[in-house]
Amino acid sequence: MCGIVAVIGSRDASPLLLEGLRQLEYRGYDSAGVATVENGVLHCVRAKGKLVNLTARVDQEGAPGLCGIGHTRWATHGKPEEHNAHPHRNGSGRVAVVQNGIIENHRSLRDELTAAGVVFQSETDTEVIPHLVGAELDRLVAAGEQPSGALLLNALQAVLPALQGAYALAVVWAEVPGALVVARRAAPLLIGLGEGEFICASDTPALAGFTRTILPMEDGEVALLSPLGIELYNAQGERQQRTPTVLSNQEGVADKRDFRHFMLKEIHEQPETAELWVARHLPAGLTAGNPVALPFDEDFYAGVERIQILACGTSRHAAQVGGYLLEQFAGLPTSVFYASEFRYAPPPLAPNTLTIGVTQSGETADTLAALAMESDRRAGHLDPAYASRQLGITNRPESSLARQVDAILDIGAGIEVGVAATKTFLGQLLAFYALALAFAARRGHRSDAEIHDLVQELRQLPTQLRQLVDAHDKQSEALAHRFAETQDVIFLGRGINYPIAMASSSLQATYDISTLPTTVVVGPDGQVKDIHVGVMSERQLNNATRD
Repeated sequence: MCGIVAVIGSRDASPLLLEGLRQLEYRGYDSAGVATVENGVLHCVRAKGKLVNLTARVDQEGAPGLCGIGHTRWATHGKPEEHNAHPHRNGSGRVAVVQNGIIENHRSLRDELTAAGVVFQSETDTEVIPHLVGAELDRLVAAGEQPSGALLLNALQAVLPALQGAYALAVVWAEVPGALVVARRAAPLLIGLGEGEFICASDTPALAGFTRTILPMEDGEVALLSPLGIELYNAQGERQQRTPTVLSNQEGVADKRDFRHFMLKEIHEQPETAELWVARHLPAGLTAGNPVALPFDEDFYAGVERIQILACGTSRHAAQVGGYLLEQFAGLPTSVFYASEFRYAPPPLAPNTLTIGVTQSGETADTLAALAMESDRRAGHLDPAYASRQLGITNRPESSLARQVDAILDIGAGIEVGVAATKTFLGQLLAFYALALAFAARRGHRSDAEIHDLVQELRQLPTQLRQLVDAHDKQSEALAHRFAETQDVIFLGRGINYPIAMASSSLQATYDISTLPTTVVVGPDGQVKDIHVGVMSERQLNNATRD
């Protein structure tokens, strides 16, 4: 996971790029960089480590220009060193690229380019892209074409079919300071629209402080941006026209306020998440036949006989709780699948099935692919009972998921920066409680009294959570002291708590933790670098995490 930003307009690009990267720094801490174009010169500044290092270098070296691209990196291919930082350039230093994603066939492309005389400066998969685009531009110019934004667009369109994998990328060329080209495939990329200027980013926080008017790019699309406007093309090269959308009110600039880190801030925002959910979905005046306010008409519920849920990671843990609620409270047979595994071993088709995709970002590639595959499987069936019926549960109603499924349930938790899901996990659980209430009432599976009691308990949740988080720090410290010498931990859970216990024990199993305290040092490549059993001194911790 990396963050990319691209800007073109009438203001200096570098301050906008740095602010956009600041909002996306949670997507990568390993390195960062920017490239700007001015008067036929491409300025590239990169730095290892956190964004503050890049900011200092830009202040020192400068990065002038009204057009530029930026990147904050979470290392996948190549160590977290400056030479592996984005942007990457071609051999002449005239073309620069930033990318979020993985080019799966980069080794074969690298071998071909090396055989042609290209000398690589990094170990990343991304570097093949500027070399390929640069070579195509050289060929076109040699054939008599004049440098222009359209030529840069044509060059990228010619290169993209050679790239296998998922990507969101942005390209600049020193010859055309007034043009920027972006593209996406199976990775999020949004265009923010300002007055005579545009900003592209891989996530909405980078856009929120710039504009609320956005144009989410569809899979396979390529766009040419200039101060005069946007030219949008699909994978077949056909010009596209689409109406921009507006960011939801829940979106905002990431700010940890007075908290030590974003995760702690988001833990403390859980009462607000629950309060907003209650206000939205459990307003006064609801009836026993319709105990929860959801944005669906009665056709949505009609004829549903079973549910299958597709999700990955933390969303799958929430889905397992949801499966329990839908079966035990609403009486609906429900199956929960890893979206990544569903793609390769889907169950036999069953009639009258609602498929629910759960993804906080709305951009989880495996979940989107699994939903698309299920839709395709059902499209070929002649019996209407087997028609595709899909619901998405997400925190990003403007995401790819929302454009792919029939209906969307926005958990409305607001931006979450912490990698470990807290308030968004709560939002997903509440979404399933809402669905369970709605189906239970319509199926007559629970009495009016049982439904009323659950509604009243849910209405008390914000107050209960506020009491809990207010005492969070003090109780956590007390528990830490109490269990500091504990050697083993057994996670127990029954019924609705079983998925939560399994989520905790899976972490233990992943890192082979048999003794507490145990410190596991995981590198940016996801590999375990060190496991220390027992209490670590500050010196030991600093040594373990130095690199």
